[in-house]
Amino acid sequence: MKKILLIGNGAREHVIAETLKRSPQGCELFVFASANNPGLMALAKEYRLVKSLNDFEVLRSFAIEVRPDFAFIGPDGQVVAGAADVLLELEIGSVGPVKICAQLEGSKAFTRELVAKYGIEGSPKFKVFVTADGLREFIEELGEYVVKADGLTGGKGVKVSGEHLHSVDEGFAYAVECLNADGRVVIEEKFIGVEFSLMSFVDGVHVLDMPGVQDHKRAHEGDTGPNTGGMGTYSDANHSLPFLRPGDLEAAHAITVKVAEAIYKETGKYFKGIMYGGFMAVRNGVGLIEYNARFGDPEAMNVLPLLKTDFIDVCERIIAGNLESVEFENKATVLKYIVPEGYPENPRKGEKIEIDEIPAGVKMYYGSVDARPDGVYLSGSRALAFVGIADSLEEAERLAQSAVSSVKGPVFYRKDIGTAELIQKRVEVMNQL
Repeated sequence: MKKILLIGNGAREHVIAETLKRSPQGCELFVFASANNPGLMALAKEYRLVKSLNDFEVLRSFAIEVRPDFAFIGPDGQVVAGAADVLLELEIGSVGPVKICAQLEGSKAFTRELVAKYGIEGSPKFKVFVTADGLREFIEELGEYVVKADGLTGGKGVKVSGEHLHSVDEGFAYAVECLNADGRVVIEEKFIGVEFSLMSFVDGVHVLDMPGVQDHKRAHEGDTGPNTGGMGTYSDANHSLPFLRPGDLEAAHAITVKVAEAIYKETGKYFKGIMYGGFMAVRNGVGLIEYNARFGDPEAMNVLPLLKTDFIDVCERIIAGNLESVEFENKATVLKYIVPEGYPENPRKGEKIEIDEIPAGVKMYYGSVDARPDGVYLSGSRALAFVGIADSLEEAERLAQSAVSSVKGPVFYRKDIGTAELIQKRVEVMNQL
């Protein structure tokens, strides 16, 4: 029986906990959380509720008390802030990189400069600015451009010309805003293509990929509205995606392998955890948008239910540096997130929701909710994820759609995620390119 410390309390951590509990080795879960997640609470041996996940003194005390076999760090904030370093001081290994390696997610500038320094393919033309000198001129030179806030922004800090920014003046103003907030801003050439996520288990040297997933960042149907943390996702039974060409996933994998090598050369530390690459299929190959240093949310909920390999064994091998193989079921998945009305800009919160019976063949994961004695309440961000799992995308989408209407309250969701119509639009974009 393994003792595992899990940090975090969202839907991503709910599916991580569920997958760890599926292990034939058996495990006791000790959860370090800042909100009452009913799904996680049902799986935990102990659920330690704290005011802030960044209170590393309390984390240290909890870890000393529990003495886990290893820890799993779920959210980006704690990965980037160095939870793994705190635990290493106690000789507790983590699935989650140490702070110096977590710059891969914590700083857009670090990642772009690393990729450029080591000659890794896939980057657009870019510049990192620490003052506004030359900033406007570079935006004008690029024509179509992207402005990236340097630090963590919950998936909402990237603005793209033609979508969020409609002039040089608007781009310059947002870039200056980012400069004032972070001291740095990245301006880069805009990729034209279709985005996809490829997450990989990484032990520092070996890189083992999960099925490809496509996320939907925009709040409303037809890919309109503001950026969110992700309204839903899908993955296909062949572990590729309908719009990808032969070789696209291999190209993305090759970039991740080189980035893992570059991190070690640059920092002297091995990246141990999840490398989550945001890529774009473009006219002439694959472009690298960014990296995250942990499981994607929602993407974790597409891939982990399909994992056939013992997840505890995978985690221990990541920490030990001897990853060998992982296997996933050949199933399609479609995930739709229930979110509060007004999300992401002015979400309803503190209001009760009712959840009716969930249809067979659908998994439900609790996200940003608060479990109280009289029921479940909205906390202001993505609340519940429903995942349909089936042999085909069509059936997986039907299952997910059959479940979302089971939630009553001031919420909404995107009906179009995983539908044949929306997927066909992606295929047509690639055909035109």
